[in-house]
Amino acid sequence: MDYQQILESIRRDITPLEKEGKQADYIPALAAVNPDQWGICINTLKGEQYALGDWQVPFSLQSITKVFALAMALSLEGDNLWLRMGKEPSGTAFNSLIQLELEHGKPRNPFLNSGALVMADVLVERLGNPEASFINLVRQLSGCPSIDFNFEIARSEHSVAYLNTAIANLLKYHGNIHGDIDRVLRFYFMICSVEMSCEQLAHAFLAFANHREPFDHAGFALTSSQVKRMNAIMQTCGFYDEAGEFSYLVGLPGKSGVGGGIAAVFPGQYSVAVWGPRLNAKGNSVMGMKTLELLTTHTRQSIF
Repeated sequence: MDYQQILESIRRDITPLEKEGKQADYIPALAAVNPDQWGICINTLKGEQYALGDWQVPFSLQSITKVFALAMALSLEGDNLWLRMGKEPSGTAFNSLIQLELEHGKPRNPFLNSGALVMADVLVERLGNPEASFINLVRQLSGCPSIDFNFEIARSEHSVAYLNTAIANLLKYHGNIHGDIDRVLRFYFMICSVEMSCEQLAHAFLAFANHREPFDHAGFALTSSQVKRMNAIMQTCGFYDEAGEFSYLVGLPGKSGVGGGIAAVFPGQYSVAVWGPRLNAKGNSVMGMKTLELLTTHTRQSIF
């Protein structure tokens, strides 16, 4: 498979979409990002790497980091984690209060903001220094010790955290946040602020592509069965209320973020990270979605 030639073909094919969508301007620090960037990196389990565009430019991962948080929370809690959240697609926006209220404070899945806040609560409760534990895991998975939080982005998100604060208060009302709300929110914004390049992100997701091997990184261990089930949740819940469309067009487990990034895996074969800051109405990267659709079309490889 000549992945490099395929990436160059995809780059030509997505050119008409370059100006579609806009970056996440509701977060001040993200509104300042140059939206006219695009990059992709594929890492195979055989150790090969293929990349194009702005693949070494760091960007804010935002909700993609919820996959790392899930790995940590699942390692610590096991199946008890599912007593506090579900595994179902939401069908509503990632920051919906309505669904959370109707379902009595139990998030539909871990990749909604409400689900991620519950996971943040678990990590704050179970770990002495959750920030250090989280960034250490990300550094080990990516093989890059310089990866860090972006404190400016974390502060920027905190400054406009009205809806997330409302979600946290509703969770607290229903007993699904145990700790201090502000502490949990601050940790959550730190998680979302992590910056990585496509190269680093693709490397970090190799551990999820290789689901036949046990996951054991930075003191957090998952069985191969748990990693496989994480892939299932990425497949059904990883793209807000556009998960069905992504499954239909792309056919890979993955997770998007409003920073414009998408990470996905072809289990047993490769991990891929793509970035394009301009988002569609559902909060997913316009260029990223089309890139991955064309990748599985040209390679004729998906999980289906």
